[in-house]
Amino acid sequence: MTKQILVVFTGGTIGSTATQGTINTNPATAYQLIQLYQQHYPHHHINFTSIQPLQILSENLAPPAWTTLITAIEAAQPENYDAIIITHGTDTLSFTACALSYYFYAIKKSILLVSSNYPLNNPKANGLENFICAVEFILQVSEPGVFVPYRNPYHVMHIHRGTHLAASLQLSSDFISVQNKHYLIYDYGRFSELNLSIPAPSQSIAPLQALFSDKILLITPYPGLNYSHFNLDNTVAVLHDLYHSGTACVSQHWGDDYSLLEFIKRCSAQGIPIYLTPALKTAEAYHSTRVLLELGVSMLWNISLEAAYVKLSLAYGNFTDSQQIAEFLTQNIAREILNWADLIDETTPSSSCIPQRP
Repeated sequence: MTKQILVVFTGGTIGSTATQGTINTNPATAYQLIQLYQQHYPHHHINFTSIQPLQILSENLAPPAWTTLITAIEAAQPENYDAIIITHGTDTLSFTACALSYYFYAIKKSILLVSSNYPLNNPKANGLENFICAVEFILQVSEPGVFVPYRNPYHVMHIHRGTHLAASLQLSSDFISVQNKHYLIYDYGRFSELNLSIPAPSQSIAPLQALFSDKILLITPYPGLNYSHFNLDNTVAVLHDLYHSGTACVSQHWGDDYSLLEFIKRCSAQGIPIYLTPALKTAEAYHSTRVLLELGVSMLWNISLEAAYVKLSLAYGNFTDSQQIAEFLTQNIAREILNWADLIDETTPSSSCIPQRP
């Protein structure tokens, strides 16, 4: 039986060519991917139908692009296809994977995002391999949800859940899932090492529109972060990244402008909610984390930074009522909320963990 697969091209490195030292999108390159696949597997009974709603390098992506992408997929009538493959750049891959995971949380078919570390005509490119794995996933596994197949150099192919994929590692094009807990391995034509120990998603979710707010301010901590530099005009919410141990500077030793505590008070005075993530919910915490919790901040537990940002963007794009937003954020929509007991090695010092709120 012939499989019907919708292929959605959006640009990125996988849809680019390198010309005179510059990599940029090329409309013709997108379709080259299907041609290369068909050259390798001429006898596979697969019918590819393609659309190209976007043609950008993914670093140029903003939340309205997710609306454009989702609208195009829905207009293509996904119910007529066995699965969907979306090509995408690597820079913002983890964010788009989360956006699609949330919006299509109830979809009954596979959606796979495929990227490449180099343009397809580069012999080091993994784009074709990732695409082949996506097709094999559809043929062999065909599990509902959003997934990202990606092979790091000198490693076997990994398949990541959309809401678990972390941003690419620094100074490389390698990808891992949060806590390095990938979903599947694809090797020698077969899938293995299924990771089922993830809490099931919520069953009842308010109907969602493909609306993502671009008014979420994301702040990353670093030594010397001066909060006086931030203008909160036109901001509906702040998401504050945390160090790996769930901490941020709460000391006023260097002055009020360097203390997250004072910034939280400033946000509160302006009626702007502030959320903190990522943090694992466990039995002990550093003093700085305790101080933040005692101040009553909203901690988004057991969720990646990318998943938290997109979830906030979707929440504030869909709802205006604070209670609706709060309920939405606590729901496990697309398996984004991880089970901390499965993520922490027994040898991990308990002092690096985050507690339940007192």
